[in-house]
Amino acid sequence: MGQILDKFQGQIRKITDKVFDHIKNFDGRANLTFEDLYIAILLVYNEMNKKLPGPHFDPPSKELVREKMKEFDLNLDGEIDREEFGAFIQRLTVDTFIVVGQGLIVTLVVAPTVAVATKKATEGVPGVGKVVQRLPNSVYASLITLAIVLFQRSTYGA
Repeated sequence: MGQILDKFQGQIRKITDKVFDHIKNFDGRANLTFEDLYIAILLVYNEMNKKLPGPHFDPPSKELVREKMKEFDLNLDGEIDREEFGAFIQRLTVDTFIVVGQGLIVTLVVAPTVAVATKKATEGVPGVGKVVQRLPNSVYASLITLAIVLFQRSTYGA
C-alpha cells in the first residue's frame, strides 16, 4: 500500500510542477505572489480532484493560505519559489492521503475478507447457495470488491 500512496504523492508532485510552470509562464515571474499562490492552489486541487479516488477535496481558504505562506516563505521575500510551493502543497494535502489511504485499506484488505466470509455464509441459502458455491473465491471476492468500490464512488458523488 505504501507504493500506491507513493504513486499518489508522485501524481501530486507532477500536478504541482505543472501548475507552478503554468503560473510562472503566464505571469513571467520566477516565483509566486500571494495571488498567484492562491490561484495555483485552486488549480492543484482541481487537478487532484480529477485524478484521485474518493471524495472531492476542498481547497483551503484564502486566510489559511495567507497564514501558511508566512510559514513556507523560507527566504522571507514575500513570494513562494518552486521548492517552497512543493512543500506547501505537500503539507496541505496530508489529510487527502489519509482519506485515500483509508479508502484503499477498505478496498484492498477489508472487502476481499468480507467477501470470503459472506460467501461461506450464503452457501447454505437455497437457490443462491449453489451459484455461490460454483464461483471460485477469487471471482467472488473480485465481484464483492467491485461492488464496494462502486458503492464508495456513489457515496462520494463521483
